[in-house]
Amino acid sequence: MNKNDLKGVIPAIVTPFAEDERVDETALATITEYVVNNGVHGIMTTGGTGEFPLLLREERKAVTEIVAQAANGKAPIFAGTAACGTREAIMLAEDAADAGAQAVIVTPPFYFILPEEALYRHFAELAANSPLPVVVYNNPLYTGNNLAPALIARLAEIDNIIGLKQSQADLGQLVEVIRLAGDRISICTGIDSQFYAALCVGAVGIFSTAATICPRHMVDVYEQFADGCQAEARTSHRRLQSLNRFLEYDPGYVSPAKEALNMMGLPAGRVRRPVLELTEVERNGVRDALRELNLLPA
Repeated sequence: MNKNDLKGVIPAIVTPFAEDERVDETALATITEYVVNNGVHGIMTTGGTGEFPLLLREERKAVTEIVAQAANGKAPIFAGTAACGTREAIMLAEDAADAGAQAVIVTPPFYFILPEEALYRHFAELAANSPLPVVVYNNPLYTGNNLAPALIARLAEIDNIIGLKQSQADLGQLVEVIRLAGDRISICTGIDSQFYAALCVGAVGIFSTAATICPRHMVDVYEQFADGCQAEARTSHRRLQSLNRFLEYDPGYVSPAKEALNMMGLPAGRVRRPVLELTEVERNGVRDALRELNLLPA
């Protein structure tokens, strides 16, 4: 895989759990087939939407393997391999390769607030030792470490780093990153509500929670924009905001994503503790959003 293969709509897929909190392998394959059959351009496993902090190492590998088998070559697999330590991140990248992924997607280390040079060395060492291409994932709200545009430009010079998922809410920072590094790596947004705006400023795609729920809607936005139908793309994207607001604000994105899929008749299962299930008021809001998008079964 190279940077030109990273584009379009890439759902950050959920990890279904049974009531005893074990990974539901059959359900995971079903959801994988659902997004693939709706035309997505890749699949991200074991990210935040996939509850990776709550998964054991062997579960992370198993999830990626199940998704890769179910996708059956129809979409590239980007395995989330974020870790606090560089050594662990390399080990997880090796697991992802063994599981059948085509690339890894990696946040900066979390918990420790690190200086720029430490962040640079983390990704440089990972890229040098990973058997798969690396997509950098900037998500400062959850990691505590923001990758500044100048640092991303340095990372873009490293062999084996092919792309960026930018989940920093400042659209201006995305513009600056594209200016500094967009000719060397593929830059995607990770914020569903900014998808159309990100395309307008030069992003090539999105790693998306919403695309796990409504993949065809998200693919429509991308294809309309790519075909030059910007007004149609803008209208299509605006329709999604009633759902996007549940995936970006309180009560967090994992529970609403799973609840939405369950309401649609797809087997997303429960969340894993300590994540909370939705309240009845929150469920009603998600149901209303799905109804607006005609996603509820008749």
